[in-house]
Amino acid sequence: MGYAEIPYDRRIKENIRNYTLINLYDMDIIKKYLNNLAEILELNLLLTDRHGEKEIVVGDSFVGFHPDVVNEPGRKLRVQNYTIGHLYVKQLSESRDKALINEMVDGTMKLLDRLGEEAYLHRESSIYLEELEKQLEDKKHKITQNEREDILTGVFNKIFFENRMKAIDRSEVVPVAVINVNINDWKFANDHFGDDESDRLIKIVADILKEEAKQYFILGRVDGDAFGVLIPMAEDGEAESYAARVQERCNTYEDPVLAPSVAAGIVYKTNIEETLEERLSDAEYEMFNNKFEVKNAPGYKERLTRGIHN
Repeated sequence: MGYAEIPYDRRIKENIRNYTLINLYDMDIIKKYLNNLAEILELNLLLTDRHGEKEIVVGDSFVGFHPDVVNEPGRKLRVQNYTIGHLYVKQLSESRDKALINEMVDGTMKLLDRLGEEAYLHRESSIYLEELEKQLEDKKHKITQNEREDILTGVFNKIFFENRMKAIDRSEVVPVAVINVNINDWKFANDHFGDDESDRLIKIVADILKEEAKQYFILGRVDGDAFGVLIPMAEDGEAESYAARVQERCNTYEDPVLAPSVAAGIVYKTNIEETLEERLSDAEYEMFNNKFEVKNAPGYKERLTRGIHN
């Protein structure tokens, strides 16, 4: 679970358990401070972590000493009401004012408590804000994707695909291969196998289109069972080879229920006065000619209906 999914006050209360002294303090500075304090007040000092592991030792009084933080915890160093360390004190001179020593040591503990609290809140707040910012960026990215991508297939949606066509028209790029791809007998799959399977058929075809496309191909879902493909500056035979690969992949696709098959129509925009929208309509006409050939090919109906008998 991410930081931002936990209420801030709850994570502040709970996450202190994940912190140690070295997470909250510059231990070199703390060591120097405790050395100075020990020298001024004639003390030996031992700072341990919450479990009693020695972190800073000042003087020889604690040689062989094994802290019992449960029964003899010394002075507790606390952040968010949670013990993160223990300070043990041994006075070396009986002539020194014990009340003054206790006051100064207690003041030191209060100072360390406050410094630890500030460091903890600053760090946790920073992490929390970073997590929130990341979530906002992820949401923005998702919104942007939804504005341009078809949710089911991951190719461009119709609106974004049409905008790309207009942008290419404005750039006066020619030639552009325009391919209209239509799923054969999608309604048959929907009528016999239901919405989930007919949606899966669309996704299967879309995945094949993406896998066979080169990086610069522009793919969009322009209708429920139809796709448009643009190939700017297409080389001779490039669009035809692509369409043939897609159809072969569909025809050899193994599935116990579905029999993916597509018809493809290909035209070219070679004149900057033409629009890709017009050429896509022309490609649709060519696609219907191809659909007639594909659906009347030997074995097509048997493969189409195979899922009914399985």
